[in-house]
Amino acid sequence: MTFVITAIVSFLIGSIPFGYLIGRFFYRTDLRRSGSGNIGAMNALRTLGKGGAISVLILDALKGALPVLIALHLPHPDIHAAVAGTFAVLGHCFSPWLGWKGGKGVATSFGVIFAMSWPAGLVVVLGWVVGALLLTRYSSVGSMLANIIAPFALYYFTRSWAETGYGVFAALFIMWTHRENIARLRTGTENRISLSRKAS
Repeated sequence: MTFVITAIVSFLIGSIPFGYLIGRFFYRTDLRRSGSGNIGAMNALRTLGKGGAISVLILDALKGALPVLIALHLPHPDIHAAVAGTFAVLGHCFSPWLGWKGGKGVATSFGVIFAMSWPAGLVVVLGWVVGALLLTRYSSVGSMLANIIAPFALYYFTRSWAETGYGVFAALFIMWTHRENIARLRTGTENRISLSRKAS
């Protein structure tokens, strides 16, 4: 029963659409109708600027980390943590408050991984930096590379098959949420990272 409760609570926490709320209440902008239409940090950067993007990034990561940190105090903590992380990311991507739509789960997944193991979290973020900033200037490439690294980093630092299983889920699921980005990368129409704010 605790696994079911963990899944439900984690999903509800993950479903809080911080990108939408920050854009709407502080910038009078609906991220769903601006830029790429995504409620995540990268579209917030393009639409709201650095301040809005940082706020969205931190809050989206926290809603992934919080359920996992709570789950780690339950029996079978690594299994509960994997369940909590999985459903927090699913809540972010399929928020009932936004018609079962949401973001792509990257920042929330980063929060999950940091809560499971901060060294693994650092490795995953480094993967994003290498893929997105050093090699390509595409956030989508960094996001996918980071989550491909996730199961290996989690296994190395935790030796937990349950948490490694979360990493496998994250790698596959983040690839799926980036399927449109993959198509744009193939056609050369993917947006590069830009620190300049665009008009909404």
